[in-house]
Amino acid sequence: MKGLPKLIALAVIATLLCIPAVSAFTVEGMTINPSGSLTPNTAVTVSFKVGFSASSDLTFPEGSDLVMTTDLTNPKWTYTIILDDVENPREPVGGKTLDLSGFELSYQSSVEEIIKVTLEGNAPSVDTTTEKIVLSVKEIDSNGNTVASSAVEKKALVVNTGDVTKVVSEKNTNLQSLQSHIDEKSAMGIDTSAAESYYNDAQSKISTASSRPATQYTEALNDLTASQASIDAGEVALELAWAESEVANARIPISNVDGIIAWFKGNQSTANDAQLSAIIAKREVAVNYISNAEDAINSGSYEQARTKAADAFSKGNESYTEALARQKQLTSGWQLPGLPSLPKLPGGIFLIIGVIVVVLVVVGVIIYRKRSRWDELG
Repeated sequence: MKGLPKLIALAVIATLLCIPAVSAFTVEGMTINPSGSLTPNTAVTVSFKVGFSASSDLTFPEGSDLVMTTDLTNPKWTYTIILDDVENPREPVGGKTLDLSGFELSYQSSVEEIIKVTLEGNAPSVDTTTEKIVLSVKEIDSNGNTVASSAVEKKALVVNTGDVTKVVSEKNTNLQSLQSHIDEKSAMGIDTSAAESYYNDAQSKISTASSRPATQYTEALNDLTASQASIDAGEVALELAWAESEVANARIPISNVDGIIAWFKGNQSTANDAQLSAIIAKREVAVNYISNAEDAINSGSYEQARTKAADAFSKGNESYTEALARQKQLTSGWQLPGLPSLPKLPGGIFLIIGVIVVVLVVVGVIIYRKRSRWDELG
């Protein structure tokens, strides 16, 4: 038991000797010019520094490599290793990868080590707009594995300019469709002011997207997405206005029949007419259809609202037609053949007097003609 502490100490030392040297590096002060989205063949310059913070006696593990890669075409790496503020420039390196070995980068931890790097290249060609790696910096250990905690990656969106043009064309087609629907509804007498406002907003956003440079590709797509939202809102506004117009039209025959019903109820001789209840019943059905149409509008079911409004118009018009016909029957007076009809008067008194006057006039005309003929013979 006395030798146990000594064995434990030896085991701990052996374990520590098996732990590989670990370094930490940071990528600082990175600038990418131009920033934002890129178009193919655009010249790109990346500048940055790599700093080291050793956790062992070395600034960087001797068995590891510091690997830098890029998707830029025709890349050129220019770098300088700075040791305790003394710059040690290296020859520029071409290719998509800059591999710096641990042999070149490993110094005693007491040495302040910094790598200053400039990468120059061109944005690659792409079939469709996609992200490409502008710069990747990572440590590869002696077993060829990436030390994930050390990886630094910077990407940029490389734009296929035809993508924006294609989307702009699609939105313009949708905008033209909205315009044709506005013209169609306007010809029907429907209020299209709300839809026209959405149309103008969409047109403005499409124009803005078309004028943006390629570096603002994301902003252009946002504009186009917003333009489609305005187009969709314009179509909905038209559907709403159409449904409201149909409901308003359906109220017209109901209002007309209400006037005749009021006439029926305002006259003692017609207030209890046998046909009035059937006319009122049809009118109530029409009103119920109007209520259903309004509920459909509130729920956004505009096609259903138009259907119910059409039913309301049909039933309301049927009620009005029957009321009008019955009113005509009740107000039509007796008339002599070939003479205009006389109005029906209360109690029939004035009607009888009128008939007598007409008869007397006719008799008088006959007598006058006979007497004139006698005078001629005499």
